[in-house]
Amino acid sequence: MWTVALTRRVVIVLAALALGGCSWLGLDSMFEKDATARWDADKLYAEARAELSAGNWVKAREYYQKLESRYPFGRHAQQALMEIAYTYYKEGESAQAIQTADRFIRQYPNNPQVDYMYYLKGLASFNEDVGFLSKLMTQDISSRDAKGARESYDAFRDLVTRYPESRYAEDARARMRHLINALAQAELNVANFYFDRKAYIAAIQRSQIVIRDFQTSPVAEEALIVMARSYQALELPDLQADAERVLAMNFPDSRYLRGRR
Repeated sequence: MWTVALTRRVVIVLAALALGGCSWLGLDSMFEKDATARWDADKLYAEARAELSAGNWVKAREYYQKLESRYPFGRHAQQALMEIAYTYYKEGESAQAIQTADRFIRQYPNNPQVDYMYYLKGLASFNEDVGFLSKLMTQDISSRDAKGARESYDAFRDLVTRYPESRYAEDARARMRHLINALAQAELNVANFYFDRKAYIAAIQRSQIVIRDFQTSPVAEEALIVMARSYQALELPDLQADAERVLAMNFPDSRYLRGRR
C-alpha cells in the first residue's frame, strides 16, 4: 500500500539522484570554475579596484562587468560602468570606451560624475594617451583623417558647454584649442588639394568651413586666399572682390594683398 511515508522516501531518493546527476554532468563544478560565483558586491568591487590600481585592465574589467551584471541596481553599479569605460580607454580600445561612456550618459544623466564620461569620450575619440598635448604639437594630424579629431572636439565642447565648472573643463578647453588649429589645417589641406586639381567649387566649400567653424585659427587667412583665387579662376569677380574685402579687413598685411597692390 502506497503510504505517505513511502512517498516521502521516494521524493528524497529522487532528489538525491538529481543532485548526483548534476554532479555527474559537472554542473556542481561551475562554482569551482568561477571563483567569483559566491562573491558579494562589495567583494567584487574591492577586487576590481585592486586590479585597476595594479594596471590589470582586462581583469579589472572582468570583475566590473560581473559586478554590473549581477548587481545592476546596487550602489557600485554606476561606478563599475565608469571604470569599464576607463579600462577600455587605457587599452586603446577607443570604440568600446566611447560606446560604454555613451551608455553611461544615457542611463545616468544625473550622476554627479557624468562630466567625466564626456571628458573620457574626448580622450578616447582621439585615441591618445597621457602625452596627448605634446604629441599633438609634434605630429601633423592635419594630414591624417580628421574624423577622430572632430569627434574629440565635439565631446570636449559638450563637456565645457554642459559643465563649464567641471574639474575637467580647463583641460578640455586647452585640448580644444589645439584641435581647432589641427582641424582647420586639415580642411585647408583639402581645399588646396581641390584647388590644385582645378576643382574650384569644392575648394571654396572647404575654405568656407575654415572661415565659418575655425575663425580664430592661424590658417583662416590662407583659406580666404584660396577662396579669392578660386572665384578668380571661375571668373566670378564680384565674389572674388567680396573674399578680398574680408581678407583686407581681417588681414591687412596679407601677402596676397601685397601682391595685388
